[in-house]
Amino acid sequence: METRVAILGIVVENPESVGKLNSLLHDYSQYIVGRMGVPYKERGISLISVMVDGPSDEISSLSGKIGQLDGITAKAVYSKLPA
Repeated sequence: METRVAILGIVVENPESVGKLNSLLHDYSQYIVGRMGVPYKERGISLISVMVDGPSDEISSLSGKIGQLDGITAKAVYSKLPA
């Protein structure tokens, strides 16, 4: 199975959706290498970066599902490393 290395950039504007976000991240935990979250209290948001190593389809699926949550935006940035 070919895998890719990527970072998911996540912006949380609705704290009520965090439970669903954490559930999704748990569902894909086998691909997660690391995670860092920073609350930006002055703006009322949180910024999360999730480092993943997995099949492109799985990374894309996770990013899409996160982006469908209310008040949460996600974008995947893929490494140019060979698969």
